[in-house]
Amino acid sequence: MKSFHFLVLLSLALAISFASAFDPSPLQDFCVAIPEPKNAVFVNGKFCKNPNLTVAEDFFFPGLNVPGNTGNRVGSNVTLVNVDKLFGLNTLGDVFVFPIGLIHFQFNIAKTNAVAFAGLSSQNPGVITIANAIFGPNPPINPDVLAKAFQLDNDEVVKLQKLFANA
Repeated sequence: MKSFHFLVLLSLALAISFASAFDPSPLQDFCVAIPEPKNAVFVNGKFCKNPNLTVAEDFFFPGLNVPGNTGNRVGSNVTLVNVDKLFGLNTLGDVFVFPIGLIHFQFNIAKTNAVAFAGLSSQNPGVITIANAIFGPNPPINPDVLAKAFQLDNDEVVKLQKLFANA
């Protein structure tokens, strides 16, 4: 009988010890945020306007037609547009979908400027620079592992780690 109770207790302990954590998906396709909560739905920390009452002005943001400074280290300019500046979301056009956590990039091979509208599918979006994440974390990744992964010698890896340590 004691062994049966022990097995049940062990099974329960193992069953509740597993954790699954991820960034939740957005709760609806679009939310036109409004300051007045009367007759509204509370989604993602904002009160949403009734979709039947949305108008074109809810999806307009002035200033995206003005090019920004792209002479920085990353070679791009980010104009932050969030629900506080653009109350709606217009989803017409090309769409690139990247699974959560997948490292991805886009490269403009043309000689003209490119414009991208990026919507991050996250409750708390942000930007991660891959080089900083690989060569500059604290505590650092073992240089032997990085040397093998990138087919570099250890001196080159240590040099890169010093370069990105304070980035």
